[in-house]
Amino acid sequence: MTATVQPPVDVQAPYGPSAPPALPVIELVDVGKVYRSGSLEVTALSDVSLRIEEGEFVAVTGPSGSGKSTLMHILGCLDVPTAGVFRLAGHDVQALDEDQLADVRNAFIGFVFQQFNLLAYLPAWRNVELPLIYASVRPAERRRRSLAALATVGLADRAEHKPGELSGGQQQRVAIARALVTEPGMILADEPTGNLDSVSSADVLELLYELHRDGRTVVLITHEPDVARRAERLIQIRDGRVWAVGDEEAERQADADTADIDQPAGA
Repeated sequence: MTATVQPPVDVQAPYGPSAPPALPVIELVDVGKVYRSGSLEVTALSDVSLRIEEGEFVAVTGPSGSGKSTLMHILGCLDVPTAGVFRLAGHDVQALDEDQLADVRNAFIGFVFQQFNLLAYLPAWRNVELPLIYASVRPAERRRRSLAALATVGLADRAEHKPGELSGGQQQRVAIARALVTEPGMILADEPTGNLDSVSSADVLELLYELHRDGRTVVLITHEPDVARRAERLIQIRDGRVWAVGDEEAERQADADTADIDQPAGA
């Protein structure tokens, strides 16, 4: 399934052949977020500016308390900034009402969380179809698309298995299938390997990379450097600010070149 950026307010209207050049999927300009409780104010984000283009695979990384989770909630339209501008595919998110934000979350963004958030009493395909129920898709079409999404993540033979009958890695694949079933323009993965062993983590990261290769925008939130290195670009957050934005492939190549120069002759 290959996705293209869709206007978030009218998610059923794809860009046509004469459409303008693709807009950034994500554009933040001087975004801030302040939480208030009585007279207490806590600044979670301050003057964050960044762009994520269609089809990129970007990792947002930083230590605990750096503002990653707040940024993830804003990117996922689960929260809105208290300052600055957030545009999603060219649309000002602050101008959307609650119903429009819900439509954006359901149709444009596929969420993958550290906790798989699967319903234990439902088989895999029924878990995958849940976003389609909210979108009022007919039952036969829901089943068809759910089974197709499970096949995409390599679980066609586990469609009738309940979460308790699946490994942790398989449960996360079901969660990814659920994120894919609405054919969203962007996958937002928040610590998707946090509850997985190293083998399952590698499988999930490879799956996310395959989705990126197919043209989908992937934003990965993580505090694990090894996980972040799978992305093509790193955005580092510290103390609520963007500390660095870089091309991970270029940084890897620079590190390799430096290592070659520093290596003694004959080593």
